[in-house]
Amino acid sequence: MMNQHKSKDLDTSDWKTINIEYLEDYITLKVPLACDTLRMKPTPPLKEVRKEIEDSFEKPVQSKTLDEILSLHKKPADQITVAIAVSDNTRPVPYRCERDENILSPILSRLARAGIRKDNVKIIIGSGTHAPTSRQWKKKAFGEEVSKTYHFIDHNCYSEDLVPIGDVMGIPVRINRDFVQADIHIATGLVEAHFMAGASGGRKAVCPGMVNIEATRVFHGPRFMANENADNLVFKKNPCHEFAMEVARRVRVDFTVNVLINGDHQICGIYTGELEQSHQKAVDQLRHFSLVNIENKYDIVLTHGGKGAVNHYQAIKGAWGALPALKKEGHIILLAHNQDVEPIGSQYYKDLLKKFMEVGLGNFYPLICSPDWTFTSDQWELQKWEQLFTRIGGFNQLIYCTVNIPPKVLDSLPGISGYEFTEEAPKDIGLMLQNAINYCFSLKKNPSMAFIKEGPYVVLRSQPS
Repeated sequence: MMNQHKSKDLDTSDWKTINIEYLEDYITLKVPLACDTLRMKPTPPLKEVRKEIEDSFEKPVQSKTLDEILSLHKKPADQITVAIAVSDNTRPVPYRCERDENILSPILSRLARAGIRKDNVKIIIGSGTHAPTSRQWKKKAFGEEVSKTYHFIDHNCYSEDLVPIGDVMGIPVRINRDFVQADIHIATGLVEAHFMAGASGGRKAVCPGMVNIEATRVFHGPRFMANENADNLVFKKNPCHEFAMEVARRVRVDFTVNVLINGDHQICGIYTGELEQSHQKAVDQLRHFSLVNIENKYDIVLTHGGKGAVNHYQAIKGAWGALPALKKEGHIILLAHNQDVEPIGSQYYKDLLKKFMEVGLGNFYPLICSPDWTFTSDQWELQKWEQLFTRIGGFNQLIYCTVNIPPKVLDSLPGISGYEFTEEAPKDIGLMLQNAINYCFSLKKNPSMAFIKEGPYVVLRSQPS
C-alpha cells in the first residue's frame, strides 16, 4: 500500500541544512540542530597527484619495480604477455587515463617503455559474479583511447575455460585463463572498507574477482557469511579474507597497485608492490581515516550507498555501515541512486528477494543451510540483508529511498518504500528524503539523529559511554 506513512506537521524553522552525496552532486536537506554528523577524519588529497603516483611506482613496498620485473623476465620483451586485473562498475577506482589522477596509465606507460606489445596486454575486469560491464562504461571508466586500443575481458565465473590451481580449504579453485596464463600478473584496486572481507583491494582482485562459481560459493557461503569476523576492517580469523588471500598466493601476483580515496573522492594514498605488504600499508592508512569511534546510538540514522550503490544488491553496504549507530527500534534512512541497467540486481538476486519475502525474516538462513537447498548466486547478499533486518528489529526500521526502482517493485522489497513519502512528486528524491526524515522525527518526542556523511566508506565502532 502506498502513502501510509504520514508525518505530523512539524515546525522545522530552526532546523539546519546538510548536503548528502548523490551521484556527482549533493541534495540539500533540513535536519534538527542536534543532528550529529559522523564522518571520516579529514584527509587531504595527494598534493602533486601525478608525481606522487609515479613515485609510488618507483618505490614499491617489498618488491622490485615494475620496470625491473619486466626487464628480468627470461622472454624477449616483445613476446612477454601481461594481464592486468581491474575492478568493475561497483568500485569508483580512478582508472581514466586522460586524467592526472589515474592508476592505469603509469602501468601502461611502463609496459610500453619496456617494449611490451599492446596486443600482448589483456585488461581483465574482475567482476566476480556481477554482470558484464557495458562498452559505454568501459569507455567512461578507462578512457576512449585505452578502451579502443587494449583488449578488455569481463571475467565469467561460470566459464568452463577457467584454469585449476588446486584445492583451497577443500574446494577446487579455478582462475581466469587469460590472467593465469599471462607471463606477468598485475592486480589493481581501491582499498575501502568491505562488510564481508574487511577491506577491498589487494587479494580481492583475484578472489572473488576472477574465480569460478564453486569458489565463490565458499567465499560467499552461509558459513563464511555467518561468521562474526566477516565485517568491515576485521581481518583476524575472517574466513573471507583468509580464503581470498590463499587463492591469490597460489595464483602469483607479480605487482599490485592499491589506491585510497578520501571523502571527497580524491586520491589520498597509493601503495604499489608486493601483494600482501602493499595492501597492509593501504589498510593501515584506511583504518586511520575511515574508522570512527562513537559513544552514542541514535533513533534515526541517515546514510547513503555511495557511488557503488548501482543497484539494490550493492546498496546494503550503506545500511550495514549504519548498524553500530542505531538504537533498538530506530530507523535507517538509506539513499541509493540505483542507476544500473538492472537497478535491483541479477535475476538470481530478484528471485532470491522474492523467496526471502515469502519465507519471512529469520527463515532464510535455515533455508539456505538445509540439505535440500541448491546454492544460488547472490544468496549471500540476502543472508546479509536478513542479518541487518534482524538486528534493527524488522522491515519497518529501514526506509529505502530511490527513484530508479519502479514504485510497485520497491513496494515488494524488504523495508519501507521511499515512495510512501512522495505522493505529490514521486520522482523527487529530495522530497522523498525530507519527508522520510520528517516522518521519523514525528514518531517520538525529541528523537536523536545522526547523518553518516560518507555513507558506506565510514566504519563506525561503538564504544562504551
